[in-house]
Amino acid sequence: MNEILKPSRPWIRDAMLYEKMDDRVKCELCERRCLIQPDKTGFCRTRFNVGGNLYTLVYGNLSSISANPIEKKPFYHFWPGSVALTCGSWSCNFECPWCQNWHISKSPPELKKANYISPENFVKQTIEWHCHGTSISFNEPSLMFEYSLDVFRLARTRGLYNTFVTNGYMTRKALYMLREAGLDAINIDIKGDTEVVRRYCGANVELVWRNVREAKKLGIHLEVVNLVIPGVNDREEQLRELAKRHYCEAGQDTPLHFTAYYPAYKFNALPTPVSTLERAHDIAVSEGLDFVYIGNVPGHKYENTYCPGCGELLIKRFGLELLESKLKEKKCPKCRREIPIVGKIIT
Repeated sequence: MNEILKPSRPWIRDAMLYEKMDDRVKCELCERRCLIQPDKTGFCRTRFNVGGNLYTLVYGNLSSISANPIEKKPFYHFWPGSVALTCGSWSCNFECPWCQNWHISKSPPELKKANYISPENFVKQTIEWHCHGTSISFNEPSLMFEYSLDVFRLARTRGLYNTFVTNGYMTRKALYMLREAGLDAINIDIKGDTEVVRRYCGANVELVWRNVREAKKLGIHLEVVNLVIPGVNDREEQLRELAKRHYCEAGQDTPLHFTAYYPAYKFNALPTPVSTLERAHDIAVSEGLDFVYIGNVPGHKYENTYCPGCGELLIKRFGLELLESKLKEKKCPKCRREIPIVGKIIT
């Protein structure tokens, strides 16, 4: 037996979604589709080739766990006011130099030790902490694919919801399997236009937009976020292009969040001016989007949900806290327009 496959390491398990190619394997979890040599990992450093078989190194290998308001993801139209037990692991399949969680996303998993929590115990803890559902987040959640499938199946049997906060670079098959296992809601981070995502993330943004489109087709609740970074993706033509693409791929009533950047990791551009976020909001609204939000600016009026028909304030927020909901049966109390909200509103 290979040294890493000791029975005492339950966080190292058989991986799914790969093709054997003699002693090499082609990973088919994300669109990098790494060709992995024997005794090596792929780009994300979480999947290891042993003797022509692929293993995940992060099955329940948690770097972080906490109970978070669903608004932190951000989800504004999915179970507003609820709390999700959230976990993350290690590493990432993107190269973003501004990563806010770089201390875990830029670190590979250790082979010999882990903070292991089984799916059964994670779901048990979700219930004990009085959370309404689960969330895989913090670093790229698709790297915890096998663990997510098991957690989602168990959580669904207990009446809990399941969410993902992701860069959206998983393969179609991975997305379909997540949905089948019980993925209820997905937040996808569109990091910029074609050139920005290629240059800074080392990825193809067209594949991310494809998964935006696929998530909608699969009936997964979808919200899209864009971290607005000065000098990178804040030009008017970039913001307008993103809004138009969002309208086309995600739809008029799918929430779009523009969030403020702060210097982190290898990036030291100045924080995003509030005026830039407001401009992004106004551009997106002018392109026909009904629900456009500003994030990381606690107390801003565009944290709130307004009726796109009559302008009535419907849901009031402050930062990550839901303060008030005026919705009646998920309809505007003034004009009776139906507002697309999934799940209960918890105030």
